[in-house]
Amino acid sequence: MCGIVGYTGGEQAKLVLFEGLRRLEYRGYDSAGVSIISPKGELNRVRVVGNLDALGSTLATAELHGTTGVGHTRWATHGAPSEENAHPHHDCKGDIAVVHNGIIENFVQLRAELQGSGHVFRSETDTETIAHLIEENYNGDLVEALRRSLKAVHGAFAIVAVHREHPGLIAAARRDSPLVLGSGEGEMFVASAVPAFLARTNRVLFLQDDEVLSVTPDGYAISTLEGETVAREPVEVEWDLDAAEKGGYEDFMLKEIDEQPRAVADTMRDKFDDSGGVYLEGLGVTAEEARRLRRIVVVACGTAFHAGLMAKYLFERWAALPVEIEIASEFRYRNLVVTSEDLVVAISQSGETMDTLAGVREAGRRGARVIGVCNTVGSMMTREVNCTIYTHAGPEIGVAATKTFTTQMTAMYLLAMLLGRLRGEVSDEKYSRVMDELKGMPDRMYEVLEDDAGVRAAAEKYHGCEDFLFLGRSVGYPIAMEGALKLKEISYIHAEGYPAGEMKHGPIALLDENVPVVAVVPRDSVYEKMISNIEEVRARGAPVLAVATAGDDEISQICEDVLRVPATMDMLYPLLTVIPLQLLAYHIAKSRGCNVDQPRNLAKTVTVE
Repeated sequence: MCGIVGYTGGEQAKLVLFEGLRRLEYRGYDSAGVSIISPKGELNRVRVVGNLDALGSTLATAELHGTTGVGHTRWATHGAPSEENAHPHHDCKGDIAVVHNGIIENFVQLRAELQGSGHVFRSETDTETIAHLIEENYNGDLVEALRRSLKAVHGAFAIVAVHREHPGLIAAARRDSPLVLGSGEGEMFVASAVPAFLARTNRVLFLQDDEVLSVTPDGYAISTLEGETVAREPVEVEWDLDAAEKGGYEDFMLKEIDEQPRAVADTMRDKFDDSGGVYLEGLGVTAEEARRLRRIVVVACGTAFHAGLMAKYLFERWAALPVEIEIASEFRYRNLVVTSEDLVVAISQSGETMDTLAGVREAGRRGARVIGVCNTVGSMMTREVNCTIYTHAGPEIGVAATKTFTTQMTAMYLLAMLLGRLRGEVSDEKYSRVMDELKGMPDRMYEVLEDDAGVRAAAEKYHGCEDFLFLGRSVGYPIAMEGALKLKEISYIHAEGYPAGEMKHGPIALLDENVPVVAVVPRDSVYEKMISNIEEVRARGAPVLAVATAGDDEISQICEDVLRVPATMDMLYPLLTVIPLQLLAYHIAKSRGCNVDQPRNLAKTVTVE
């Protein structure tokens, strides 16, 4: 969850580190800091609680000179947000600076052992343990000290360290937490994510688990924890700087909502063969194997879970397969009954979500074929699964997922249709009809985005409410859940997403004129049932805001406000109906003065349990 930046080169490190941390703000944080080796060989540090503006103000006046250093934005896991708990952490002597992302599971034991050896701790964090471990193991070689230290560490980590006796040298390592090298001309970067240095270089190298990295301005060396040399060259990433900036928008979130038609088109672009059939590279499932499948298990968290829940309807409808949809944090601790006859689909924007990764590994150990749906090339999940379906949404900076959700659903449409054909459940005629409609969805999504004025008006009307109920049926139910999640994530309004038929089993007791109900009610196979549910809502005096199909006059007669989407096939409506809900959450949050890109208490990439 934290942002890590290390720099060594020819420029003033405090400027480069601050720029890199600014690029990583989207990951969420509560404090920040930098440590820099001065020309005199001193290790100087600045830490603040709060946002990067506070750090920038302090750095502007600080005598912090030097061309090698580390920076960090912290999201608290051990110890409250405070200057003492902020990174970087130093050892007893102030020779070593360490920044870290992850959780050291045995830090209590290590801390006690180090204190017994005379080490003095100044924070409550697990990270400080690493600084003292390196100090304990240091004998003139920083990289070797880091290597020896990590053999005692249990847990997940991405670690970057510097020592004042080695100006120009950065040591780093990772396990179950992302870390990437940026290779420039006469300068090097080590960061938790590519955007930290993308303005300066697009040549990157992703560190793998239990690898140790040694970096100087002119080069790098990779080795294992056992000291064996690893040969690997940087690759060029296709993202440019504009892809990680706001591009004229007021907020990243609005920019990313508007990017969804292009992102969906990009996700489909490399997924068809010359004959027009769905082609998912590396899938490796034959028609015979597809027919032998017993079931599909979808594993995900948060917004990705809602994409998986929508996919349940697709797999059951098109591939005639039973589907279980699992919250990853629960899935990993169950007595799993998965076999080689099961297909596990793991969905994660970052490919680094700890709970999802644990589920992937456990399913793989039990013989299941595992498919990953991911937006991040080279991420940990992509190396753990049998096949990855990349969503190609590009960088998503806003903490609240938008374009990664619609691209995840797009990937699910393609996978469900492919499995349906392999199993003989989808005719050529149906396949052509669905694929033609799916390929046209980006244009329809643009149409929805053009009606932003209607959403603004609804947001202005309802932004003062403190409770919302979102209702949907069939594939509209996951969209109702996603709409509720978006609203509570960024506006801090209590919202619940429910299957409309379940409303009378509890939620209806909460309804009155102060609780707006948002109904996902396109003209589909459950339309009449939704109308009945809306009438029940109206009878309790609650106002109704509907997301409905263009040209539906009936809905206008029973709902106070209606947001329109173009007509499409029943199963494809989610790509359209979610957009007004994203915009509604955005405009309500803006009306309430909320920070939509960095909601409180949330982080973009959840790399801890």
